[in-house]
Amino acid sequence: MRALIHLALKSLWNRRFTAGLALLSITISVTLLIGVEKVRTETRASFTQTVAGTDLIVGARSGPIQLLLYSVFRIGDATANVSWESYQRISGHPLVAWSIPLSLGDSHRGYRVVGTTEAYFERLRYGGGRALALAEGRWFEDLFDATLGAEVARALDYRIGDRITLAHGTGTREVLRHDNMPFTVSGILEPTGTPVDQSIHVSLEAIEAIHLGWEAGVPLSGQEVSPEEAREQDLAPGAVTAFLLGLQSRAAVFQVQRAINAYPDEPLSAILPGVALQQLWNLVGVAENALIVVSAFVVLAGLAGMMTMLLASLAERRREMAILRSVGARPAHVFGLLTAESALLGIGGALAGFGLVYLLMAAGAPLVQATWGIHLAPSLPSMRELALLGMVIIGATLAGAIPAWRAYRMSLADGLSIRT
Repeated sequence: MRALIHLALKSLWNRRFTAGLALLSITISVTLLIGVEKVRTETRASFTQTVAGTDLIVGARSGPIQLLLYSVFRIGDATANVSWESYQRISGHPLVAWSIPLSLGDSHRGYRVVGTTEAYFERLRYGGGRALALAEGRWFEDLFDATLGAEVARALDYRIGDRITLAHGTGTREVLRHDNMPFTVSGILEPTGTPVDQSIHVSLEAIEAIHLGWEAGVPLSGQEVSPEEAREQDLAPGAVTAFLLGLQSRAAVFQVQRAINAYPDEPLSAILPGVALQQLWNLVGVAENALIVVSAFVVLAGLAGMMTMLLASLAERRREMAILRSVGARPAHVFGLLTAESALLGIGGALAGFGLVYLLMAAGAPLVQATWGIHLAPSLPSMRELALLGMVIIGATLAGAIPAWRAYRMSLADGLSIRT
């Protein structure tokens, strides 16, 4: 076996150009196949770790996926707000341990602004129960303090003490800006790999302050308020966009959920984050499966190209096979040689493709994090990924069996004869 593998390597080296093309084809196909699988699993892990420790998410009546997306992942917008009175009444329920109010709807240079309270930093958990931590500075203390997520500070090159101006709305074009009330960067959070990194955090009172003199999302002419005047106003929130709840006991989740869904004063929805995430995966599962199928066909195309290369080379290698037979090689040796060549190409392509996936992940992780808020962390291969690699290697070996069988059938006389 060792001699056969050595001979197969020498044979591939002698035909290194065509063998290299076949190896490249398999490498690219494996990169696509494993890359799709890696992105799929890492995306799910990134989404799941974002809502660790939260029992219920509450917002205005809407679908579970929509509520999950805008409240946790800052994707989309709410259909309506929740009154402050309802928030206080629900958060004061005997079975509720803590609550985190969220006021959304403003932005800064494309990044979402989150109005909240200190409970956000004290209670929010991600990635297996880890708490938020400051890389530098402090939480917002003054009315016009802002605490930045790690990605916001990195992308916009902000430092402690820098002044920023918020804008109304969540689009990238800042048409209605709150220029009269600038904020000061007071703190920068440690990276979390969640949408927190792409958020700017201010107090609920600050959200109320910047909208003084506004009505229906539009500033009223002649009613501009200065920061000093805002400090003297009653800045008690009138409403929030959504809020997160942690309960005294997990056993009370369905009881509290039913109570909120049947809340008499306004239509509200309470969702379980894990259930909503599963619904989201079911929704996008068709697209995931389609990508995997496309990747599998690319792999098949790569293996077919390798098989075509081996078949095409048989005519040129007839004399080589005949010489091997003449020095004592049996037909089984010829069969084993070509099968070993295809197996080596499969192993080399699979390993090269797998390594290329990790290289691309390491190089592209910051861009993916900045653009989509998805944390791609290189991790040990999963059993599913190893199984896919094994299937590629087996497929390459089987693909090489067809030209190997043809070589096996070649007789010594056929190999030495001269065709006219």
